[in-house]
Amino acid sequence: MNMQLRALRPAAAAALLAALVTPAAWAADAKAEPVFGVQRLYLKELRIEQPNSPAIFLDNDKTPQTDVKLNAGSEKIASEAYEGWVSITVTHKINGKTAYIVMAKQAAIFDIKNIPTAQMAPLLGIGLPNIVYPYLRANVADAITRAGFPPVHLAEVNWETYYKQQRAGK
Repeated sequence: MNMQLRALRPAAAAALLAALVTPAAWAADAKAEPVFGVQRLYLKELRIEQPNSPAIFLDNDKTPQTDVKLNAGSEKIASEAYEGWVSITVTHKINGKTAYIVMAKQAAIFDIKNIPTAQMAPLLGIGLPNIVYPYLRANVADAITRAGFPPVHLAEVNWETYYKQQRAGK
């Protein structure tokens, strides 16, 4: 099977596409060669609030608490193009006072063509965030560092589990 893959990490994109799209699905919908690629990756939104600066930098008794809220989605923006995105809100408190809130949304435009209908939902719900999320992690860590705080190293996300939980309504 010859696939056109123009992702930033070609080996990862090929492995992901092979894992998500089964041979049986290809046989059922084998009209043309599948196309999956990243057209453009971009930081769609970034906002940092530091409501207790500069006093928070002088707080010597540091008992940090970090809350992370994550969301992912996609939408069709043209006949063969989809925007996939991951958004995050990181709230960091020291001694109960908000040190910072970071809200960010990383997105990408994907060329997706000739993918079997049954495989589109997993590709959009697992594949797209899997490609976008590492860039969001790096941008959030960089923004927090530039705001004067130690970076928050966000954990890896199992997007397959996230996708299944979203479909189950959790």
